[in-house]
Amino acid sequence: METAKFYKVSLKQFQQGMEDFNFSNEKIKNIYDDIKLPKRATKGSAGYDFYTPIDMILKPGETIKIPTGIRCEMNERWVLMIYPRSGLGFKYRLQLNNTVGVIDSDYYYSDNEGHIFIKMTNDTNENKTLEVKKGEGIAQGIFVQYGIVEDDDTTDIRNGGFGSTTK
Repeated sequence: METAKFYKVSLKQFQQGMEDFNFSNEKIKNIYDDIKLPKRATKGSAGYDFYTPIDMILKPGETIKIPTGIRCEMNERWVLMIYPRSGLGFKYRLQLNNTVGVIDSDYYYSDNEGHIFIKMTNDTNENKTLEVKKGEGIAQGIFVQYGIVEDDDTTDIRNGGFGSTTK
């Protein structure tokens, strides 16, 4: 694969990801149906915008874990780096809890279908509350090609989500 492609995770996987929210199965199905795949805003944009599937309000110091409903198939030697949208970081000091999300190419094949979550905190020091409506951009993903060392002999296969490569 010389390119990448975004897909939705299955409805079942999305429902599992929504377990922190107190929504009915019908509401979750409606949210799932409306999920927007990431896309670039302009032909010169490096980042693919990730959109929130739900309305969200983040008061100063609050954190939210957002199940995007998205997975990504990509070239084996690529990584998808997730960053906050520039404007949200600048205006609200919105930060990803893992600083930069690193989505490895083999994450797509994990038991959780490679479901990409975005966990962020409103780290404002200006007492600003962030409100983002369903379907608005919250993060951006940038594909990066990487190299490996000449004598790399890694053969392990991923089978899990966050932090699974260190278990």
